[in-house]
Amino acid sequence: MVSPDQPFIPAKAIDEIADFLADPVAAADFPEHRLRFRNDRAAAEIGLATMSDDRWIDHFGRFQPFDGSLRQPLALRYHGHQFRSYNPQIGDGRGFLFAQCRDGDGRLMDLGTKGSGTTPHSRFGDGRLTLKGAVREILATEMLQALGVETSRTLSVIETGERLVRGDEPSPTRSAVLVRLSHGHIRIGSFQRLATLGLTDELRRLTAYCLEHYFGEQDGPDAPQRLLAHTVRRTARLAASYMAAGFVHGVLNTDNINITGESFDYGPWRFAPGFDPDFTAAYFDERGLYSFGRQAEAIHWNLVQLAIALNPICDSDALAAAIEPFGDHYVDALVERFLWRLGAASQGRDADIARVQQIERDLTDSGASIDRYFFDARERRDHSYLSNPEPCSMLIEEVEALWAPIAADDDWSPLTAKIAAIRSMGEALRTA
Repeated sequence: MVSPDQPFIPAKAIDEIADFLADPVAAADFPEHRLRFRNDRAAAEIGLATMSDDRWIDHFGRFQPFDGSLRQPLALRYHGHQFRSYNPQIGDGRGFLFAQCRDGDGRLMDLGTKGSGTTPHSRFGDGRLTLKGAVREILATEMLQALGVETSRTLSVIETGERLVRGDEPSPTRSAVLVRLSHGHIRIGSFQRLATLGLTDELRRLTAYCLEHYFGEQDGPDAPQRLLAHTVRRTARLAASYMAAGFVHGVLNTDNINITGESFDYGPWRFAPGFDPDFTAAYFDERGLYSFGRQAEAIHWNLVQLAIALNPICDSDALAAAIEPFGDHYVDALVERFLWRLGAASQGRDADIARVQQIERDLTDSGASIDRYFFDARERRDHSYLSNPEPCSMLIEEVEALWAPIAADDDWSPLTAKIAAIRSMGEALRTA
């Protein structure tokens, strides 16, 4: 457990590779700064829970740098397969890496933004974020963390006073800038860019950086396959965690897969109302490429693209061997996640696998709510949350219902109450 009085420990490890990985940028100058959400629970992990609101706004609304961290924001460069079509014209178009620090466990953490202004990668975008989009990201990250998914956390949301025009919601609409707390922002697409451009020395440097700062290992001749093996294990667990949570990310492109296996970047996400493999989150996912039941397949495909990107600096047989255990890692993680959500003890691998398969059949055949099923079937019920008549859920109808009073009356109390309920559920799942 992280102490609430932990000091803020600045870092700037990214300076080692910023010359080829990022572009220095400046934050937008916003007309207003209204603090709407500060995550003191996450802030405590990096020594910022006691910061005053004024200083909070200075750092996370005006982006004044932290002493000892980055001198100015960095917009990261990357390519990516978007719905399996390669696109070299992407990168941080409305966000940047603002600061790095260490958490209470000594892990390198990134403070990254969304909606902080245009960058060299913005193309025709305005670099802004709608306030509704920020609220949706709060809800996604809070719910996923409670359900045991490794995820970025929404650290801060500040309303910025601009009026934005968007085609997918009533316009003009309110604007915000969001800050995420993440264990790294290096994506599969970061490696793809270097490989595509033939930058093999830089590819080796990025590989060494990731091994050292995210996995505590030193560089060496086998560094690429070791990095890939770590990412395979972590992302297999991520795919399994999505299934146990009933979550559909919606846009599992290679530029949205972090090499640490931490979920992030929440756009058209949905929680599935039932265990329907064909359920999709994004209206533009017409082929169901990233549907609920195909998320493991999508992540595996992305790992193959990482292996291809690493091939210029590593033997293909070694990379293939690193990917091969994905299926076993996924099954093991799926069992562990399902049993965790049930509050059930293991009965041995074969018996556990059979039990999870039966649960999946029961959910699919019955069409039952995923949240209701796990709530009713929980085997350890010694937490007050489990005495509630209904489980805590986050279907799209409730997301809209929570946004409505904010849009109409600037009433944030339903959102605040929902966050408290989500955190109570998370506590019950962790302790029961």
